[in-house]
Amino acid sequence: MSNNSVSRSFRPLLLLFIITTAWFITSRARLARWDVNTDVLIIGNVVLFAATAVSFYLFSRSMGSQKPLAIVRAVYGGVFSKMMICLITVFIYISIAGKGVNKAGIFGCMFLYLLYTIFEVVILMKLSKQKKNV
Repeated sequence: MSNNSVSRSFRPLLLLFIITTAWFITSRARLARWDVNTDVLIIGNVVLFAATAVSFYLFSRSMGSQKPLAIVRAVYGGVFSKMMICLITVFIYISIAGKGVNKAGIFGCMFLYLLYTIFEVVILMKLSKQKKNV
């Protein structure tokens, strides 16, 4: 499996990041009416994209291995690392914001987490089908 196919496979995640960030920036007024802090969504989107990129890198690095168990470990490790990064970010946000926590923003970030995870799993499944021993 070439690096070119892996980098091409990452493009939908990059596109998802660009589209959601652009939507958050252009929809500030609409989201404010729904009591959603767009700054929380934008920062959450950046953190989720970075965590997904780390997870995706771990998987793509393991694709060269001849052992299927190494690939399974990489997928679980990526999901676990993404979850830990997100939990740490939420705890930092809650400790900084105190009583001014924007619950709608946190729920929006939870939806983004689900969206990024679905995209990532679908892409990883397609990549793993290209490799014969996975």
